[in-house]
This record gives sequence, C-alpha cells and structure tokens, in this order.
Amino acid sequence: MSGKTAIIIGATGMVGKQVLASLLASSTYKKVIAVTRKPIAAQPKLKNLVIDFEHLAESLQKVKADEAFCCLGTTIKQAGTKAAFHKVDYTYNFEFAHTLKQNGCQHFLLISALGASPKALVFYSRVKGLLEKDITALDFPRLSIFRPSLLIGEREENRLGENISAALFPIISPFLRGGLRAIQPIKGEDVAKSMFAVAQQEQPEDNPHFYYYDEMKALTA
Repeated sequence: MSGKTAIIIGATGMVGKQVLASLLASSTYKKVIAVTRKPIAAQPKLKNLVIDFEHLAESLQKVKADEAFCCLGTTIKQAGTKAAFHKVDYTYNFEFAHTLKQNGCQHFLLISALGASPKALVFYSRVKGLLEKDITALDFPRLSIFRPSLLIGEREENRLGENISAALFPIISPFLRGGLRAIQPIKGEDVAKSMFAVAQQEQPEDNPHFYYYDEMKALTA
C-alpha cells in the first residue's frame, strides 16, 4: 500500500487542512496533491495545484491519484446566494469527482452532511443529497461518505449559531440514544482523523459506505 498518491480539494478548510497534514505526515503516500485557489505553504511531497475553480475539470484533466479527499464546502450565508452555494457544494465537488473517476481514482472520500437527501425540503440538505446521488452514480471502486451533524472547531469566520449549539449539546448529549446520537456535533479534527483512518482500512462489503457520529468517533479512538 506504500507509494500512493492522494489528492485533496478543500485543503484550507477546518477539516481539509487536518486531512492534508495527516497525508503529508504518512509514509503511505509518496505524493499529495492539494487543489486550491490560492497558494499554500510548500512542504515535502506536496504538489499544490493553484487553479481557477471555474475551470476545475479542465485543470485536472491529466491529474491522477489513487485516493481523492473531498473536503470543500461552504454555507449559504458565506456564499451569499443559493446559486453560489450550489456552485461550491455541488458543481465544484462533482466536477472534481467526475474528473478523478475518469482518471482512474480508486477511492473517493466525501464529506457530506447528516440529513442529506435529494428529496429533502431544506435546500442545503437537498444539494448535499444530490451530490451524494450523482457521485454514487459515477461508480467508484470504493466510495466513503461521511455524514457529520454540526462541525465544531476553529474557523476563519465566526458562526454564532454553531457556537451556541456547541455550548448546548454537552448538556443534552447524555440524553441522546440510538439514532439520535447521530445529531451530536463533532469536532472537525475528528472527521479528519476518521477520513484518514478509513483510507488506511480494507474496503467494507457495502459501497458506498456511510459514516455517522458513532462510526467516526470510533475511528479516532
């Protein structure tokens, strides 16, 4: 398994930057490709592809990787409009996945969201669900989908609602049982650790395989 090439999009975000650090520190990977809009600090075995995301597919046309980590995401508030949110969370991510599949990628790891469904009434969840559906249809040899609830951790921008929820959940979490456990907030670093851990494991029988709160926490133990 040594000498693999990994590619990551969203490498400057809360989860992505920690996935990137794990990939660079691992002897499993001979090369790590980070797709970004702005340059990031040079590091050994890191290849930084600085591209215009409006030409994402074209820019990645000849890029090959064994594993692809999709950590790109925003919010409607941050994006400004529903259309802008859709472009980031659906269009860019799907183009990334589609191009890497064409180039022979064997394992695609996607951060989605709890409640993702193409039929969801909530726009955010519907976009996430459509992305899952269309990436699944690409038929990767292995597809791992992570469905966290609220992500907590250090961000460049302050999100008041997330801060309040993060403070309240420790009080109510002891009362969450069964399927309700999936709604618990999870640290971005734990999602990153679980993504990296999954990439090192044997493929499960089901494809795609979905990871929720309990599964992700178990992978960080």
